[in-house]
Amino acid sequence: MKKIILFALVGLFVNSAVIAGGPGKSKSADKTLAVDAKSSKLTWGAKKVTGTHAGEIPLNSGSLIVDGAKLKGGSFVFDVKNLTVTDVKDAEMNGKLTGHLKSPDFFSVEAHPQAKFVITSVTPKGGDVYDVAGKLTIKGITDDVKFPATVKSDAKKVTADAKIVIDRTKYDIKFRSKNFFENLGDKAIENDFTLDVNLVANK
Repeated sequence: MKKIILFALVGLFVNSAVIAGGPGKSKSADKTLAVDAKSSKLTWGAKKVTGTHAGEIPLNSGSLIVDGAKLKGGSFVFDVKNLTVTDVKDAEMNGKLTGHLKSPDFFSVEAHPQAKFVITSVTPKGGDVYDVAGKLTIKGITDDVKFPATVKSDAKKVTADAKIVIDRTKYDIKFRSKNFFENLGDKAIENDFTLDVNLVANK
């Protein structure tokens, strides 16, 4: 009788441990949150010898993978075909620059209307700061990028902010690059441009 009671108690303990997620069962706490495209924002910036230009790129979709308040992964797709220029106020000049950026000299949006970033690794650096590495695809070409990001979480949403520095020549955007053309003078355009990312995902 004592042995039967002992076996019953052991069985009860094991079953309780499994139900509670103890030994014998592992459960991931990762949660995938959809990015709110309307609340999120992507802003681009570029430099040339004679000045700078800036604008926005609409976000198509995205997701952030979190474990509680910790970033674990994610991705986003942006709509290069509908990029805008915000620093040129003259309508005609704005239209010319916007059209040129959409042409094969730059983003070739008719052939490649979307660009994409996918996180491959996340390294916590303390507090809300992370080192993020991932694959960025522009014009059908994929290359590695790394950057710091700040991720904050509250009861309603998760926000991720980062500035990504991108070497455009790695994506076959070589127009007026000193790496490929000589004697450009003040017509040269810097190879690096920036993408300021603000993603908002609702819980």
